[in-house]
Amino acid sequence: MSSRTSSGQARTSGARAVARHGWVHALGTVLGGLLAMMVVATLGLWAAGAADLPDGAFAPVVMATVVTAVGGTVKLSGSAGDFADTQAGLTVIPLSVTLTGALVIAWGFLRPLRHRAVAGAAELAGWAARIAVLWLLALIGLALAARHTFALSLGDEEMGELGDLFGASPKIGFTTDVPLSVFVGLVWLAGVLVLALLVSHAAPLPAGLLRFQASVRPAAYAMVALLLAYVVIGVVIALVVAATRGHATETFAVILLGMPNLVWLALTIGLGATWTGRVEGPFGLPMPQVLDEVLRTPDISELNLRTLSEHDGRVWWLLVVDVVLLLAAAFVMAARSPARVRAWQHAVHMAVALMLTVFMICLVGRISAHYGLSVLGIGDLGGGLGGELFLRPRLWGAVGLAIPWGLVTGFAGALLARHVRRRGQVRSDSES
Repeated sequence: MSSRTSSGQARTSGARAVARHGWVHALGTVLGGLLAMMVVATLGLWAAGAADLPDGAFAPVVMATVVTAVGGTVKLSGSAGDFADTQAGLTVIPLSVTLTGALVIAWGFLRPLRHRAVAGAAELAGWAARIAVLWLLALIGLALAARHTFALSLGDEEMGELGDLFGASPKIGFTTDVPLSVFVGLVWLAGVLVLALLVSHAAPLPAGLLRFQASVRPAAYAMVALLLAYVVIGVVIALVVAATRGHATETFAVILLGMPNLVWLALTIGLGATWTGRVEGPFGLPMPQVLDEVLRTPDISELNLRTLSEHDGRVWWLLVVDVVLLLAAAFVMAARSPARVRAWQHAVHMAVALMLTVFMICLVGRISAHYGLSVLGIGDLGGGLGGELFLRPRLWGAVGLAIPWGLVTGFAGALLARHVRRRGQVRSDSES
């Protein structure tokens, strides 16, 4: 009776502490996440050369980058006078910016909840709601600020004179779809907060959800660790390339804007997944160069281990890296699970977790960009005045491949972790 009373008192005092400091800490969490995202976006865009954009476009472009990083939608519009036609579109998520914001916000969300075993659903919902309200206001401000129009160069001198003659000097503008961006940004925040609760072993859960933590939390932690490990490896490789082969600014642009886009793509390709795409015109995919070589063809190309190996045999190392890191993730998952969980259950948990992870990568890793200018019918989207880039996965094939990979590595990881002492492990009768 006394232990139940003390537990209730601890929950009450913890709830009061969160309520007392909730708004201030929620404001710090939101501002910290936004500031981190804007710093990363600013540095990445600067390294990519966006600071040279005309008409003061750099700051609005930074705002637009942060909006797209949380799933927001940016609309492009063009104007080139009465004698010309323009078209443009862009769909890409700068996942380096996304990951930075997610880590900072998750840390801020979990900080006042640490060192507690159980928290009420109402308390967690109230704490999350404070962050959501402030995040909503910040999203609205960002979405309204992310709009601008600036002139584009036509390229060579003759085309520039032609554009001036017919009043067809192109201008590109961008705005955000404010309602859609705010809605998707709130969904993104909800996903970050839920995932933070699932991953953190120290974060409290409502009593009704405690029975799920043995199966869900170790798998969620293992998948987040797997994704972060790929990012760390990618950053190290990029820094080595920058130090040995030059192109430092371009490399830092990739690191600060799209490193997860590349390494998580590599994760799925190592599993055997296929992506389809095409590169045309001045567009191009960032390092490694082999991606651009495979996709720069007249027709739609396939991007997988086979097609990449035709240009560079070293891509088979992606398969080796997948094997090693997936086994490590499965081992971590098993080591963090209760001893009562059987090997076949680990295999199922790993398969489901990897399947969801690959599904997420396929959704956020898509790229689509195009622009075109036609003056009196001269030039089109496929000509010298335009360009196109797209990359999309064969979704269900990639998700299907994750299932056997998860089953095999999950079972093997459980066997490797058999002799690891688990938290709360009780010796069996044979060991006593």
